[in-house]
Amino acid sequence: MRSIDLFDFTKKINYKNELLAGFTVAMTMIPESLSFAILAGLSPLIGLYAAFMMGLVTSILGGRPGMVSGGAGATIVVLIALIKTHGVECLFATVVLAGIFQVLVGAFRLGKFVRLIPQPVMYGFLNGLAVIIFMAQVEQFKIIDANGAVSWLQGSSLYIMAGLTVLTIAIVYFFPKITKVIPASLVAIVIVFGIVLGFGINTKTVADIAHISGSLPVFHIPRISFSVETLQIIFPYALIMAGVGLIESLLTLSMVDEITNSKGSANKESVAQGLANITNGFFGGMGGCAMVAQTLVNLNAGSRARLSGIIASLTILVIILVGAPFIEKIPMAALVGVMMMVAISTFQWVSIRIVNKMPKSDIFVGITVALITIILHNLALAVLVGVIISALVFAWDNAKRIRTKKYLDKNGIKYYEVSGPLFFGSVTAFADKFDPENDPEQVVIDFKESRIVDMSAIDALDKVSKKYSQLNKKLHLKHLSEDSIKMLKNAEAVIEVNIQEDPTYKVMPDK
Repeated sequence: MRSIDLFDFTKKINYKNELLAGFTVAMTMIPESLSFAILAGLSPLIGLYAAFMMGLVTSILGGRPGMVSGGAGATIVVLIALIKTHGVECLFATVVLAGIFQVLVGAFRLGKFVRLIPQPVMYGFLNGLAVIIFMAQVEQFKIIDANGAVSWLQGSSLYIMAGLTVLTIAIVYFFPKITKVIPASLVAIVIVFGIVLGFGINTKTVADIAHISGSLPVFHIPRISFSVETLQIIFPYALIMAGVGLIESLLTLSMVDEITNSKGSANKESVAQGLANITNGFFGGMGGCAMVAQTLVNLNAGSRARLSGIIASLTILVIILVGAPFIEKIPMAALVGVMMMVAISTFQWVSIRIVNKMPKSDIFVGITVALITIILHNLALAVLVGVIISALVFAWDNAKRIRTKKYLDKNGIKYYEVSGPLFFGSVTAFADKFDPENDPEQVVIDFKESRIVDMSAIDALDKVSKKYSQLNKKLHLKHLSEDSIKMLKNAEAVIEVNIQEDPTYKVMPDK
């Protein structure tokens, strides 16, 4: 299935699916944006403004139709300390600077490095995120009293909300078996909402989280002191926010690519995320990034174009301006049930089914990434640790693959036929293969089955060459690849390889 772009009129767009998906996404974005804004000590409207602006800008300019962005917890969590110590205006300035960093990443085409993230890291990331999404819904079974004390729902309140949540989950699960014409999530929200209103059921609603009525966002330059001292304060936070936002956004892009069997543009998405955050900073939003849960809601509702994201954003704006009294009556149980189903579908159940077929190192990476994601809620750190562990395991496995086959030809020349990559991890084993003291006057190292990968490999060759040179023995390099020869030539100024008769790295010809 190919992706459908809103602005490519040669492709057919299912407007019904896009419209209904947009409404469904908007309903699920509102409580999440409100929750994260309140968690950070911000006005609820700052969270809704972020949902509106992030969604609108990235839907129009982003590199991946079908993706949904908003005021995500992944980015705001890293800014909580800054907000508490330096205030909301410093937050806006930080969001602008983070956006600039993200635009630069896209402009310099660095988004492609998301391809370096291994599949076990993706499994761990999504599984950890699924647990976070699910546990966040469990938190909605708590209530805050007039004194600010938090406690679990009890008695009939607990039973009613639990029952309505189960009903929502059942509708989301079974309704697609009847028809897929209307998104199951939207049907579940409408049915549960109708039951609560029709029977006058007293249960927790959106209004119990916050009131969401407001006006249009207004342009303003962050009211901060433009100085080196201020830059020193916001720079590290902006850098972390930019990194976290891009990692989550580009991982979400990769996920959508797999689901839709199509290809998005990581660099274009990076620029769009940056422009959306810059807009947030100047119009009073808390910034954000791609939202995995809402993206899955969008895709499950049948969206494949940009239109649903635009509709979701405009719906949130309409709700802020005129629809708040109605939306505030939506029971939280309906939204909790929808998001629980999203969490269940986000979890990579295939990773459990194939766990006995995966290398132990991949299992360790996946579990580590998931645990860091769940415990620290730090997606950037989780992914970074996973990539580092995977890289080290890869390096270790390849370091063990270096081999040498030794023999003497009829002329008494000793050959070392090397197999496996020569790089920092394998240089020690490589050096141990040679015996300069007992080798004959002529020695050949054959690289037909090997490659010189890095500076450590060149340095190892230099050391081996010097050992033979000190014993007045001649060392030749044979079957070097073109890139290996180029690398050796580039290193001429700092090391010496193929000393004596072959100082310019001429490859020994075949006889």
